[in-house]
Amino acid sequence: MGFFPSQISQVFRRLGRSPLFTAIILITVAVGVGANTVVFSVVEGVLLKPLNFPHPDRLIGVWYKAPAINFPKLNIGAFVYFVDREQNKTLEDIGMYDGSSFSLTGSGKPEQLEGEQVTDGTLPILGVHAAYGRLFTKQDDSPNAPKTVVLSYGYWQRHFGGDLSAVGRTLTLDGEPHEIIGILPKDFQFLDRYDAEIFVPMQIDRSKTTLGSFNYEGIARLRPGVSLQQASADLDRLVPVALRSFPPPEGFSLELFQKANFATYLLPLKDDVVGDIGNVVWVLMGSIMLVLLAACANVANLLLVRVEGRRQELAIRSALGADRKDITANLLLESLVLGCSGSVVGLGLAYAGLRTLIAAAPTGLPRLRDIGIDGFVLLFTLGLALFVSLVIGMIPVLRYSGVRAGTGLREGGRSLSQSRERHRARKALVVVQVALALVLLICSGLMIRTFVALAHVWPGFQDPNSLQAFDIGIPETQIPDTQAERVVRTDQAILNQLAAIPGVSSVGITTKVPMSGGGYFDPVYANDRAYKEGELAPMRRQRFVSPAYFSTMGIPLVAGRDLTWTEEYEKRPVAIVSENFAREYWGTPNTAIGKLIRIGSTDPWHEIVGVVGNVYEDGVSHDATSAVYWPILQDNFETQKVMVRRYVTFVVRSPRAGSAALMSEMQRAVWSVDPELPLADPTTLGVLYTKSMARTSFTLVMLSIAGAMTLLLGIVGLYGVVAYGVSQRTREIGIRVALGEQRASLTRMFVLQGLMLTLVGVVCGVSVAFGTMRLMSSLLYHVSPADPWTYAAATAAIVVIAWLATYVPSRRAAGIDPVQALRSE
Repeated sequence: MGFFPSQISQVFRRLGRSPLFTAIILITVAVGVGANTVVFSVVEGVLLKPLNFPHPDRLIGVWYKAPAINFPKLNIGAFVYFVDREQNKTLEDIGMYDGSSFSLTGSGKPEQLEGEQVTDGTLPILGVHAAYGRLFTKQDDSPNAPKTVVLSYGYWQRHFGGDLSAVGRTLTLDGEPHEIIGILPKDFQFLDRYDAEIFVPMQIDRSKTTLGSFNYEGIARLRPGVSLQQASADLDRLVPVALRSFPPPEGFSLELFQKANFATYLLPLKDDVVGDIGNVVWVLMGSIMLVLLAACANVANLLLVRVEGRRQELAIRSALGADRKDITANLLLESLVLGCSGSVVGLGLAYAGLRTLIAAAPTGLPRLRDIGIDGFVLLFTLGLALFVSLVIGMIPVLRYSGVRAGTGLREGGRSLSQSRERHRARKALVVVQVALALVLLICSGLMIRTFVALAHVWPGFQDPNSLQAFDIGIPETQIPDTQAERVVRTDQAILNQLAAIPGVSSVGITTKVPMSGGGYFDPVYANDRAYKEGELAPMRRQRFVSPAYFSTMGIPLVAGRDLTWTEEYEKRPVAIVSENFAREYWGTPNTAIGKLIRIGSTDPWHEIVGVVGNVYEDGVSHDATSAVYWPILQDNFETQKVMVRRYVTFVVRSPRAGSAALMSEMQRAVWSVDPELPLADPTTLGVLYTKSMARTSFTLVMLSIAGAMTLLLGIVGLYGVVAYGVSQRTREIGIRVALGEQRASLTRMFVLQGLMLTLVGVVCGVSVAFGTMRLMSSLLYHVSPADPWTYAAATAAIVVIAWLATYVPSRRAAGIDPVQALRSE
């Protein structure tokens, strides 16, 4: 029997006669397919799609590790970079890069630009060529060479209006003129650095390079045919060479670095860019697939009801000569039309939903610009359409395609009730829906427990929404190192101007505010501890602060006192440590006061004058690291005769934090001290705190939406089964009532029927959840994947909701008039 076009037109006419039924199925399929298309777009864009560079499979990220001192992942250092670049046998080239902020002056109002410092080989490794001009050469990257800069296409358009004469002109960055030598292509994006506007060469002086200082990010391109393992072995071979080729920093020994057991840690560059977000994305994909399965079960249930109503029609077809193959094809064609039509609607929903998802995506979700609906996503959606069509069509086919003429016509009699076998398939689908809903409810419950646990973690400072932060840098070209004290006095003058702004209660200075990322670690030695020859002390987070920083932040002073401006200017060797540092070394915070610590063996010992509370520098989902806080101006610190922190963050406490008016007043206050100082990266600590929980809250919202959708589908299916059961047993119910059975007994009978299905679904759902929740362990915080309270709450919720869903049709059954029921039969 042919199907096109006559059979398709028959299907559309048949569906058109039941518009509500058709609309419900199309919406159900559209929601399931659309949600899956959205999340798969994220999976494909973030995890599956190759990086947009030539031969991306040969690009690697270069890291190092030092297991002997408990550092599983370190950036690359200049000393290994030089040796690796010159002596490797497996790389086409290796480069380094480092995100930086540059002060642009001399062209109107001072401006802070985000950019990258790169070695000369970094951009060519990515296969990029200049759209106009040229890229950096080894000469540009040499120390003392004239300063040069390459512009991003976007910045060139904004700042120069696309004028080609910009190449050859100069920009004054950090007080030094830089010649513009090139413009990058329009479609080029430097890895995931969306805000990189300018690129400058690093110009590292090899003659001044020492061991240590793993300060840069590394990138390399493998030679054709070389594996990651071969490159790792090659670079591991060069680690001892690098250690022997450069001197250790003053106060450190070569033996100390040798005992750290440095080794390479290479990753495909895509893994480097994506990071650990993959777990979140795959969990979301799995949860949305469960929604699709629940939608399929719901639609299959509806189609079963529809096909049951067509039994006489199918029997007549059979009597007129239609064989099983013809009936099967007819039923599958109808499901194909419904599945594909719903999927087309779902694709439209996906297009709109994808925009919303990207806008609401957590900070740090990589490759956002690579997420979209492309050919691969369309192919996936087509596959979903066929999958849905097959799933929703096969159950009615298996149940009814073999109906015989005689049986179908006899069962068409109005006095015959539906058999239990015919009802079994619909019950099985409801069990599946309940099980899927329970799995997603448990997922959502675990994320809720995680979110609540995180929300109850005190970040270590008070009222983050009242803390405004911004960065200021004073380059050496503006104030030379010989006048280091002037840098601090300028900072203090700015601090005083800020403090005079109405509504500002306190101002402090630091090198990094909590939860802003970055920072570095160094070994910290204690005077009252014995260290073996060449032993490296444990690494501690380093921060440099001004007086009043802790009081401004609301970080409690546990013992001792704060720093003073006199100590800052007189460069007294003092320090403040975190409470967990003090307890680890000396048992109590009070005992730590007066103890002596330092970093290098030639540094002076610094007296601990205060102990402050622990701060969750990396966000509340990570443990608070122990930290040491130093003055921003010191003598003989880490081999520097005079050390001053030129790039600092000002923290202002005010109820007006985050307002444009306060930002404008702060800008005027800074320019009243120095009109050449731009303000960079203004933000509130409240924003940073929220961002630190963004991944958890995003996952929670997505899982909750998926769970609610699946639960709704499951409850609708359960309601439908009970209601249909009531409609098919109308005559039986009438007889029971006529014989005196109480209405409460009838209600209880149908409620128990629904609850039995629910309990079977609960058992199946809990079993599946126990086996799959381990995949979520990396997303949880202080919550077990097998948390009994979550499982119990989810089970209780679904049982209560199921009871409500079955109670309504059960009450309707109990209210049937026996006379009318018997007449209707």
